[in-house]
Amino acid sequence: PRHNGNPHDLLDIKQMRDKNRKPVVMKIKPGISEFASSPEKVSDYISPLLSFAAKHVPRAKHKETPLYILCTAGMRILPESQQKAILEDLLTDIPVHFDFLFSDSHAEVISGKQEGVYAWIGINFVLGRFEHTDDEDEAIVEVHVPGSENKDAIFRKRTVGILDMGGVSTQIAYEVPKTVSFASSQQEEVAKNLLAEFNLGCDAHQTEHVYRVYVATFLGFGGNAARQRYEDNLFTSTVLKNRLLGKQTGMTSDSPYLDPCLPLDAQDEIQQNGQTLHLRGTGDFNLCREIIQPFMNKTNETQTSLNGVYQPAVHFQNSEFYGFSEFYYCTEDVLRMGGDYNAAKFIKAAKDYCATKWSVLRERFDRGLYASHADLHRLKYQCFKSAWMYEVFHSGFSFPVSYSSLKTALQVYDKEVQWTLGAILYRTRFLPLRDIQQENFRASHSHWRSFSFVYNHYLFFVCFLIVLLSILLYLLRLRRIHRRMLRNGSSTSLWIE
Repeated sequence: PRHNGNPHDLLDIKQMRDKNRKPVVMKIKPGISEFASSPEKVSDYISPLLSFAAKHVPRAKHKETPLYILCTAGMRILPESQQKAILEDLLTDIPVHFDFLFSDSHAEVISGKQEGVYAWIGINFVLGRFEHTDDEDEAIVEVHVPGSENKDAIFRKRTVGILDMGGVSTQIAYEVPKTVSFASSQQEEVAKNLLAEFNLGCDAHQTEHVYRVYVATFLGFGGNAARQRYEDNLFTSTVLKNRLLGKQTGMTSDSPYLDPCLPLDAQDEIQQNGQTLHLRGTGDFNLCREIIQPFMNKTNETQTSLNGVYQPAVHFQNSEFYGFSEFYYCTEDVLRMGGDYNAAKFIKAAKDYCATKWSVLRERFDRGLYASHADLHRLKYQCFKSAWMYEVFHSGFSFPVSYSSLKTALQVYDKEVQWTLGAILYRTRFLPLRDIQQENFRASHSHWRSFSFVYNHYLFFVCFLIVLLSILLYLLRLRRIHRRMLRNGSSTSLWIE
C-alpha cells in the first residue's frame, strides 16, 4: 500500500494473495549452497522462483521492484571462493532475463547476526509492535536512544524477544532499551559484535524508530547437534570406563548402557569407529537434566549465558518472548501444550512422558494421538530434547522458572513468520521517503516548467523590446550626428568664402 507521507510511520507491507485469497508464496529445496561444485547452474535453478515473482508483480513495476538474494547458514559454511562463484553467477545471469531492480549489493551472504535481527523485525512487525500507541493499557518501555543522552527518553510499545532452536544452532534476540554496563573491557569488546543498532524509520533523522537489539547465535546448541554431542561424550566415557574397570557395559544388547534421556525401555544404538554402544532408556527426566547441565558451558562470570557469552540483563517483569522451531516442537508435537509456556506444567508433562514405557508411546503414536508431523525420531528423542530445551531456557539464558511470558509458536496470526519479512522491511525502509521526495520534486518541477514556460515568453518579449529600443536610440543618435556634421560643413564653406 502507498505510504501516507508521514516520515514518522513505517512502510506498510501486506502479504500478496491470489484470487483464491491464498498467500502468493513459492519455495524450493535444496538451498543454493548445494551447487558449490557447479555454481554455473545456480541461476537456472532459482529461475522458477524469479519467474513466479515476475508473473505476480505487474510488468510495468518490474524496473522499480527491488530483488534481494540473501544467503544464510548453508552458504556461510562454504569457502569464500565458492560463495563468490555462486553470487557471481547470479549477478551475471539474472539481469539478462529479468528486469527487477538488482544491483551488486542486492546479493550477499548475510551473517547470523543479520539473520537474527531480520527475524526479530519480522515477528515484531507482524505483532504491530513498531506502531505508535496512546493506549495506556498497552505495555510500553522507556527507551534511551543511543547518541541522544541529553534528550528526553522515548516511551513506545514493548517489543518481543525471540528464541529459536533449530537442529544445529540456537538463537536469541531481544531489544535492550536502556544503556548497558559491562563487567570487563573484554566483555565490552564482545558485546559490540552482539548488539545491533539500527533505524527502521523511513527518515534516518527520526529517532523514535531507533532500536538496539542483542543477537547471539550458538552453534552446536540445536536439538540434534546437542544429542550428537551427548552421544559422543557417552560413547567415549563408557568405552574408557569399560577399559579401566574391565566391564562390558553397552557392548551387547543384553547389558545395555542405561540412558536416563531415552523413554523407559526404548532402545537405541551409537556407532563409532566400527563399535556399537547399546542403550536402553530409563526415562529419568531429572537425572537427564543433571547430566546435560555441563553441556551448557556456563561460566561464573556475571551477565553471561551459554558458552560464557555476554548477555545483557533481561527485564523479566516487563518483557515477552516467542519461542520458535524446537521450542514449539518440544512443547506441542508430543506433549500438546504449545502456546503459553508454564515451567511447572511442562516439567510434569515431560517427566510423565519420559517415564512412560516405549511400547505404550508406540501404541499412542499408531493411534494418531500426536501431532501429524511427529515421527518416530521425535518420539524417541522427545525426552532428551525436552530436557535440553528446558536447560537452555532456564540455565543457559537464565530465565526464572516463574517466567510466564514465553509463547511457543509455529505461526503468528496464521502467518509463518520468517526472517525474510524482516529483511524486506529493513532493506526497503527508506523507500517511502525517497518516493515522497521524488514526487515532491516532480510536482515542483512540473510547476516550475509551466511557470518557466510563461516566464520565458515574457522574458523574450522584454528582451525584444529592449533590443528594438536600443536600435531606435542608435538610429536617432546617428541622425543627430549627421545633422550636426551638415551644419558644421556649411559654416566652414562660408568662412572660406
